[in-house]
Amino acid sequence: MTAPAIVFCGLQGSGKSTFFARRFADTHVRLNLDTLRTRHREDVLLHACLAIQQPFVADNTNPTPTSRRRYAALARAAGFAGVECYWFDVPTDLCVARNAARPEDKRVPEVGVRGTAAKFVQPTRAEGFDRVWRVTPGDGGEVVVAEVVESTEAG
Repeated sequence: MTAPAIVFCGLQGSGKSTFFARRFADTHVRLNLDTLRTRHREDVLLHACLAIQQPFVADNTNPTPTSRRRYAALARAAGFAGVECYWFDVPTDLCVARNAARPEDKRVPEVGVRGTAAKFVQPTRAEGFDRVWRVTPGDGGEVVVAEVVESTEAG
């Protein structure tokens, strides 16, 4: 079975790119606007991955359901067996501090981090994901990854 398509979501400084490097660099292509610089370049690489069934990670903030659904829908239409979301649930102040510690040319203005936090919506399986994983800070720089179990009760 092929590896699933992956969509990351979380604030700048939440650890998405580090997590990619540790967990997915050997199996998935990284789609990242910081690296690719334009949405056009990202789309070209995304569609190449879709065409050849190359597993990918959309490593961007993806703060809204609309931004995340796009990747999920395209992966499903291309025949990917699975699509998963990793939600980096890290306190805003910690993300701001991590971002401030980055080299100057890699920093996002603090207002950008806080703006992303203001519009962030927690992901759900209803966006087209088979699984949603919550990634939180753990001890000693490690992370804790747990599947988000959603209630099926109305209510």
